[in-house]
Parts: sequence; structure tokens; C-alpha cells
Amino acid sequence: MVLASLRAACVQLQHRANDRAYNLAQIDHFVAQAQAQQVQLLVFPEMCISGYWHVRKLDVPALEALAEPVDGPSIRHVVQLAQRSGVAIGAGWLERGADGRLFNSYAVCLPDGQRHVHRKLHAFEHPHIHSGDRYTVFDTPWGVRAAILICWDNNLVENVRACALAGATLLIAPHQTGGTDSRSPHGMKRIPLQTWAQRDSDPQAIEQTFKGDSGRGWLLRWLPARAHDNGMFVLFSNGVGPDDDEVRTGNAMLIDPYGRILAETWAAADAMVVADLDLQLIDMCTGQRWLRGRRPELYASLAQRRGDELGPLQARFSLQPTHALPAPESQRT
Repeated sequence: MVLASLRAACVQLQHRANDRAYNLAQIDHFVAQAQAQQVQLLVFPEMCISGYWHVRKLDVPALEALAEPVDGPSIRHVVQLAQRSGVAIGAGWLERGADGRLFNSYAVCLPDGQRHVHRKLHAFEHPHIHSGDRYTVFDTPWGVRAAILICWDNNLVENVRACALAGATLLIAPHQTGGTDSRSPHGMKRIPLQTWAQRDSDPQAIEQTFKGDSGRGWLLRWLPARAHDNGMFVLFSNGVGPDDDEVRTGNAMLIDPYGRILAETWAAADAMVVADLDLQLIDMCTGQRWLRGRRPELYASLAQRRGDELGPLQARFSLQPTHALPAPESQRT
């Protein structure tokens, strides 16, 4: 049975690197707020339990020490919190798999004790962190199917479409983004740490930055299209503030299947945004209608390699041109 609406919330927060106790306390804090506001689904950012961008500098022993299995103390804490509060909770951490490999993972823990775990498909944070190999799409108590895609998973359009084809109409999209040093000339750029440090004395500067092309402006180039084109709600959570040497821009938001923003924030602080998702919007929305107009017999090339594919780490940070231009005539021999 599909409910008429679902009250959901997205959190932006500044985690502390390697400080699971502090980060879990922040989760406790926001779960209490969510419970008071009768939120049914609460979405936290990518790797918010373990910390994120500092991991690229860790040696393998330190990275191994930070990782926990899915049945370790951190996710057990979140499972128990969901059961006590009646709020479904999504949170990210560094997972140690049963085979010993490490993953950038995200668990959605339901009040009935169920948990659904996604491993980031395109992990680039550290050579010792592996990429997942499957989509995570599951039924929910609210009568809709949900999917989880972590950060850069959402940038590759095929991943979102694959989840939609598996029946997902609710996409949980935890991130650590904004203020990154993109290799694209017109992509995001670093935000000076000083801009964050002066957020109280110069609030206009940080607001303009968070709304600009290294924050909200960049997100609005593509994120609403994921919702609209695939006929799904998108729940975007993110870090905020300094994350090692980068400044995350928050911009937590909830987007409906027409690509419309239901609630958002550009606050330079930990924050939670709440919206009631009208699940009746899914039926006959543009994206769901377009899915029925597909011609799969034309799409074989989407599953074929071109020969220039790179691993996530190389694709994310390579300075190698994607399209080499011919040399000027004066340089030709």
C-alpha cells in the first residue's frame, strides 16, 4: 500500500575526522529533532560517521583501524536508534567487508530492524577503498521502492536510470561535495578556508559562496534533472564546512519528481530540512511517462566499452584531455 505522503528530512553536518563518538552524537541530536517533527525518513551525509576527505592521506593501517563491519558498533548504534525513535535513518561510514576489503558504504536502517547497505560504485577516496558492484534498490514501509547512490554515483546518469528501471521512485543521495577542486575549467573550485572562518563576521560572503557555482549553482545544473528525468524524489544530504582542506557547501535539499525543490538550506552551519513528499506525484509525472517511451533496442552502446574508460580515482583526478584537439597549423609538420 502506497502512503499518500512521506515526511522526510535531509541533514547537512560537519563531521570530525576519525571521531565516531562525536559524529554519532550528532546523529543522535538530529534524530531527536526529527522524531519531534514526526519525520519518517532521515538522511545523513556520506561517511559522516568515520569522516571523509582526510582518509585519502591515511596509510593502510590507519585506514583499516577506522573501518568497521556492517554489524560493528556504529551501525548497531544507528539500527538501535531507528528502532527506539521510529525514524528510518540513513548514514555513511567506512565499511570492512567480510572478505576484508574496505568500502565507502551507506546503511539505511529501518525501525523494524531491517537495514539496506549500499557500497559506492565509483569510490575514489583512497586506492585501498574498493568500489561496489551492484545497485541497492529495496521496498520500503511507505509503499515506494527506494535506491541509494553515494555522491559521484549520482553524477553518472546511467546509475540513476538503472535504479529507476528497477522501480525506484525515491533516491537517497548522500554526498560530500561543494568546494572541490574540479579538473573541469567551469566546474566547482576550492573555497578559501578563510571564507568559512569569517562566516559570522561576513555572512554575506559565505552565503554568496554557498549559493554560487561551487555550491548550489553547480548542483542545480544537474541534480534536479536526475529527479525529473527519472520520475523520482531525490533526497540530497551533504557535509558542511571544512573537510580537511576543502569546504563543503551543505545545500541539503529535497526534490520532487518534477525537479522542483521542496525544501533547502544554504546555511553555513549544521542544519536539517524537512518536507512532506506527496507520493501521489509519482504517477503520471513526466519522468515516469518518459520511461514508458524508451526504445531499449537502440541502447546497446550504453553497455559497451569505448576503450578509454578509467578507474574512478583516475577519472576523477586525471588531467589527461578527454578530447585532444588537433595542433595548430603552425605546429604541424
